[in-house]
Amino acid sequence: QVQLVESGGGLVQAGGSLRLSCAASGRTFSYYSMAWFRQAPGKEREFVAVIKWSGGSTNYADSVKGRFTISRDNAKSTSYLQMNSLKPEDTAVYYCAAKRFGSLTVRGYEYDSWGQGTQVTISS
Repeated sequence: QVQLVESGGGLVQAGGSLRLSCAASGRTFSYYSMAWFRQAPGKEREFVAVIKWSGGSTNYADSVKGRFTISRDNAKSTSYLQMNSLKPEDTAVYYCAAKRFGSLTVRGYEYDSWGQGTQVTISS
C-alpha cells in the first residue's frame, strides 16, 4: 500500500477557492489511480473526483463538475484537488484515496489506501 497525507484544507467564504494536496509515499506513485472523497457531518462518505494512473483520464461527481479539478504530478508523487466557486454544501472532511492500477471507479471500497483527511469549511 501507499501512504497518503492530505493538506490544504481550511475555512473560506462561499465563492472562494482552495487547493488540496495529497502526498504519497512508499510505492510507485505513477501506478496508482488517485481519488478524492468527502464526508460531511451526519452523512455518508461520497465520491468527489478521480484521476487514472495512466493517461490522466478523470471522473467527477455531478455536484462538483465545472468547479473542481483533479490533477497529479508524478514527479512529486502528489495529487491535487483545485476547488473553485465553493459552496457551504462543500463543507466536509476530504479524504485522498489510492488504488494500484485502478480504474475511474467511484466506489470507495475499491480503494486500497486512504489518508487521514483534511477539514474544509465554507462559510455563507
